[in-house]
Order: sequence, then structure tokens, then C-alpha cells
Amino acid sequence: LVRMKFLQLLSRKPGKLGMLFQIPFCQSQFPYLCLATSACLYSKKKKVNGYDQVDQEKYKNLVYSVTSYKTSAQTPETILEEDNLLYGLPDKQRPPVKAETKTPKNCVPLINPDKRIPLLSSESNVPMKISLQKTKMPSVTRILQQTMSPQQAFYLERWKQKMIQELGKDGFAEYTKNLFLQGELFHAALESIFLSEEVATKEQREDVAISGYLSSVQHVLKDVSEVKALESAVQHETLQYLGLVDCVAKYRGQLCVIDWKTSEKPKPFLKNTFDNPLQVAAYIGAINHDANYDFQVSCGLIVVAYKNGSPAHPHFMDPDLCSQYWNKWLLRLEEYMDKN
Repeated sequence: LVRMKFLQLLSRKPGKLGMLFQIPFCQSQFPYLCLATSACLYSKKKKVNGYDQVDQEKYKNLVYSVTSYKTSAQTPETILEEDNLLYGLPDKQRPPVKAETKTPKNCVPLINPDKRIPLLSSESNVPMKISLQKTKMPSVTRILQQTMSPQQAFYLERWKQKMIQELGKDGFAEYTKNLFLQGELFHAALESIFLSEEVATKEQREDVAISGYLSSVQHVLKDVSEVKALESAVQHETLQYLGLVDCVAKYRGQLCVIDWKTSEKPKPFLKNTFDNPLQVAAYIGAINHDANYDFQVSCGLIVVAYKNGSPAHPHFMDPDLCSQYWNKWLLRLEEYMDKN
């Protein structure tokens, strides 16, 4: 019932059919169906296997290591070895150079090696209080203000402009005046406490301006003893600067220059106190080179008291930390001298 109608050969160009067989069925029974198949009549060249030219014996161990492990057999050592084989040994680069630390030109030591301390020092219970005399010497506060970093000056000016915007110029002037007044009252209250070795007076405790500050430092005052100086002037006879020390006393057994600070914002870390550590270091160096004081100090303490009465943050400065800030202070002092 089925007969072959024709056989047609096609061109043997690559990508086309080589031969087509078309076998239609009986058109009376299946008028529209046909069966088609094709086959390639030309042969292709046998591909050359590139692996036949590889030295199988040379790479036998490599093939074995790859095929005999479920996970990669490479380790950091083998990867480094392969990199050295392919690219050579790495160039030895110099380690990054650390930023050069400036050293002061006039390296006056923090502790005075020439100061004679009497074996029997005065055991007076009255702390020293030397008045600050007006001289041509610059104060520690003035030196720090005039050598302030541009970044710190920017933030201080931004804070000032913000406060003026909120309070107005007159309001800001009144605000700063009250801040200084609160500081003076707070220091006066502490002085009365140390002189009488009693708690603050009833008037001071009830004064709204400083009552919060006094409550804030109560836990610190318990660790302060043997007060040697209060609101006393100090002068560095070699470097020619002066200052007014808040307090020199023992804190937990260590003789310290103590600086009392007031703040409305928390300052839990020493870095939050800005230039205060340099100020303390400057006072320590001045005391150690001032003949009026028959002792030397190697530690510092910054106490930040809060108006809302929350516990003050005491920041203790050990001798190593004081030495670091002393070097920074010497650089600031040199900068000031160069400007003036």
C-alpha cells in the first residue's frame, strides 16, 4: 500500500540535511500524512584528543590528589606554593610607616629631678593657698584657648551660634554668666568642705544652683584625703607659665592634682573632657618646678559633676598617662610661644 515517490539528494554543505527520504502513505487513506527521516552521508574528521599529548606520569600525583578527596585537598600552604610557582615569590614590601609623632623641642621632664623634698615635710592641716599674682606670664587657660585645634574651635563656635539662636545674644550672655557663677559657688562649697572636714553648710546644700553638683560628687569625696592645696597659684619657673590649681590631695592613696568640672551633659570617658587632661598635666609640671611646694605630684584626677545630681565621673590619670599629656602640653606651649 505504501510506495516510494522519489529520492532526492541535497547539497552536502555543512549545517544542512544530507539526504531526505519522503515516503507518503496512500493518499486515498491518508491524504495529508507523510513520514520523513534524514541521515548524514558525509564523514567528519576525527577530533584530536589534547590529553593524549599530556605527560600522564608527570601529573599522576595531581590527578590522584584531586580524585581521592571528597573535598578540596588545597590548603593555604599549597595555594601559596602554587602561586609562587606560577608568579614567583612576592616582593617584600616595606611595612606602612606610622605617622610621625612630634616631640617637643624643649623636653623638660614632668618630674623635677633637682627638687629637694625635705624628709620632714610640714604636717599642717591647713592646705596651701597662694594667691595668683598678675605677671607677664601666660596662664594655662590662655595658652590652651589660643592653640585650640581648628576642629575643636569649629565645634565650639557652632555650639555658641546655636545657643545664641535659641537664647539671643543677651540670653546667651546671661547663660554663660550663670555658668561661671555656678562654678565659683561649687568650688567654694568644696573648699569649705575640705577646710572644715565636714559636709557643706545648710545654705550651700539648699542652694538650687549647686545642690545637684554637690550630690553628684559625694561618692568621690569619700575617696579624697590629705588635702595639700586649694585654689592655689602655681608657676613653672623654667617654662614660664602659671595657673590656678583647684585641689591637690590624695585620691585612693595617690597624690593627685584634682580638677573639678561641672557639666550638663554626661562625660563618661576622658576623651570627652577635651583639653582638661592637658590642663591637669600642665599644673602637675608647674607644681613640681615651683619652689613654693615641698612635694611632687605624678597623678591627676578630673571629676565631672552633674547639675541633675547623677553620680559624677572621676577620670584618674596615672603617671604614664600624665607623661603622655605632658608631652602634648609642651607642644601646645611651643605653638603658643611661636605665635607670640
